Amino acid sequence: MLRYAFIAFLAAALAAPALAAEPDDLGPPINIMKPEPGAPAKKSPRKARGSSNPVYPIPLPGPQKPAPIPRIDTARPQPRTPPDLYVPQTGRLVPNQPAVGSGLGGRETFQDRSARCINQAGVNSGIAGDRDSYIRSCINQ
Repeated sequence: MLRYAFIAFLAAALAAPALAAEPDDLGPPINIMKPEPGAPAKKSPRKARGSSNPVYPIPLPGPQKPAPIPRIDTARPQPRTPPDLYVPQTGRLVPNQPAVGSGLGGRETFQDRSARCINQAGVNSGIAGDRDSYIRSCINQ
């Protein structure tokens, strides 16, 4: 039973394109009879396609220069120097280094401040007192 259903499906699939074709798609009708003498010639039922005027291709434009790359100048903010840091162990004011930020708009991030304070602790080791307390107070400034 399944075999007959498959054969019927295959036959329908092969016949579908032929059934879908319209008479105009097959070409002009075949007429084996001669027209009668003096009768006007019949026109083909097909409609003319396209234009009667010739259309010539337009040549492509030649190579062009690439567009110049726009130059965008942005003003970089000058690094600001935080206020001097008071060290209670020594009673002195220790100058801070300029803050160079890599954050949004050149702001100093926590990582930037940590690196700056650790560097300052090494530079000002003689007047900073306890290194760990200096770094903590500098970061929390």
